[in-house]
Amino acid sequence: MAADPVARLRALGFRAADAAAIAEHFVDADRRGKPSHGVSRIDFLARLSGLDPTARPTLVSEAGGLQRWDGNGAVGYLTLAAICDAQLAEPPVGARLVVAERTFPTGMLGYWVRRLAEGGLLAVLTATSPRRLPHPDGGPALTGTNPVAIGIPSSDGRPVVCDVSMGKATHGDVLLGRASEDDLVPFGARRRTRPSRWPSASSCSSARSQARSTAPSSSSRVPGTTPRRRCGPSRAACACRATRRRTPGRPPGG
Repeated sequence: MAADPVARLRALGFRAADAAAIAEHFVDADRRGKPSHGVSRIDFLARLSGLDPTARPTLVSEAGGLQRWDGNGAVGYLTLAAICDAQLAEPPVGARLVVAERTFPTGMLGYWVRRLAEGGLLAVLTATSPRRLPHPDGGPALTGTNPVAIGIPSSDGRPVVCDVSMGKATHGDVLLGRASEDDLVPFGARRRTRPSRWPSASSCSSARSQARSTAPSSSSRVPGTTPRRRCGPSRAACACRATRRRTPGRPPGG
């Protein structure tokens, strides 16, 4: 049987209350089928350079509907836990924007917005990440997985939660061995080793030129038929975009 996650976190130097808060997040991730953000992350914390289990997050400033927090060396789980506790203890009047710096790792974002939604607050949470995702056609990493989660309260006490990553796989899946670095591609794309799916600008231009050169002239039409519409460059560009949107497995705006 695996060791108690609270005991394992305590062995890393975390206070009892902090260990319990982090363990609750990990256990919830495992229960919801997200082991990449579950108890397996304790080993990740044990290897994390500069880990300070005694550090505490701080509220740097508050003015109107804005709060700024600093992780202050604490692991991101504890920073987000402190932020959630603060919002539930003193809910905003209207709306509030909360910005947290030096907050890593953040874990499963849906966990935090669910806590807020269960307390009656509508919550939207996002986080940055190191560059991990390349262009769908391959190449170097250009942007992070940048997950986003939304929590909406419900009259029956069961909030609606949506938690998505911009990548096909999460970095946690790679750490856990459930995915490879090649799976860190934009949502809807294939592995990095695939060939280009989209036509280049030059190939689109060539196709349009060929279509114009082979289009029947008005003198060669069969009587009683409707001439085929010949699209200009702007219309062809729109058609190209429409084709991309209709491709299965590809999100709009690709």
